Amino acid sequence: MGGNDREWMTNRTTQMSFLIGVILQTIALVWYVSSLDNNVQNNTRDIVRHELRIKNLETLVQNQALISARIDENIKSIRNSVEKMAND
Repeated sequence: MGGNDREWMTNRTTQMSFLIGVILQTIALVWYVSSLDNNVQNNTRDIVRHELRIKNLETLVQNQALISARIDENIKSIRNSVEKMAND
């Protein structure tokens, strides 16, 4: 083999190594973006689920506050009735 043949083989090997490196980086980038997109979709689904759960909890808390206020009113009424009976 002459000097030109060795130089050509070295250039060819370097070009192939560069091409393989670019292909591997492209595959890794596609895999990473796909994984990232999957995580975003999962988080979006979880956020929607959590928002629905929070709305349900808020409704329950409001109902409990209403029930608590009614109980307080009933206790006041009973207390007033007992005091009235005690004073008579």
